[in-house]
Amino acid sequence: MAEDDGVRLQKVLSQAGIASRRVAEKMIRDGRVEVDGAVVTEMGTRVDPGVSVIRVDGVRITLDDTLVHLAINKPLGMHSTMSDDRGRPCVGDLVEHRVRGNKKLFHVGRLDADTEGLLLLTNEGQLAHRLMHPSFEVRKTYLATVVGTPPRGVGRKLREGIELDDGPVRVDDFAVVDAVPGKSLVRVTLHEGRKRIVRRLLAEVGYPVQELVRTDIGPVALGDQRPGSIRVLTQKEIGGLYKAVGL
Repeated sequence: MAEDDGVRLQKVLSQAGIASRRVAEKMIRDGRVEVDGAVVTEMGTRVDPGVSVIRVDGVRITLDDTLVHLAINKPLGMHSTMSDDRGRPCVGDLVEHRVRGNKKLFHVGRLDADTEGLLLLTNEGQLAHRLMHPSFEVRKTYLATVVGTPPRGVGRKLREGIELDDGPVRVDDFAVVDAVPGKSLVRVTLHEGRKRIVRRLLAEVGYPVQELVRTDIGPVALGDQRPGSIRVLTQKEIGGLYKAVGL
């Protein structure tokens, strides 16, 4: 790239919403910004926003304004697909009139119709593929209402691994969050993506699931996002997803 080509780095950071131009200049001087793997400290540096990979404090930022990264709180009874040939309510109905032209969005990890919670949508195919591929082991966290109250030994058993019909599975974390007579709220974190894996896993150890909500995918949390709502991911969340899958 010729010296006069491209856009000044501090302007790119400002336009990406990272910081004001003045703060962005200080970030560059302090050595907090990388371009294509190299730390840049010179103020006049120009970059190609459509090609350069830029990281701030090790977290990649997105510069392409055609990319879409969304978080949806999928309501109970809705299917995860972008369209449904049987006319059932689906995620595509939610985004049809709210995302510019739908842009060939990929849903990251399905949720069954009877499961609520966090679903990611993006038109960045490579990111979607890696987030769904088991080799990258992106953690997902669920809150499940189960019948009964699991004793401490259940968590240890789940962390050590359970043999299911389609192979072994183990959780990364398990905790009883709350309990009332007859049922409990438990938190399960795992990096598996097999169909109905949380329901099958908890049923296998004797605690059938009554209600299930996915609350986290990697660095993205559902928080207080209401069912049926859509929000755009922050630069920090998008950067965290890139980092989680090595992009």
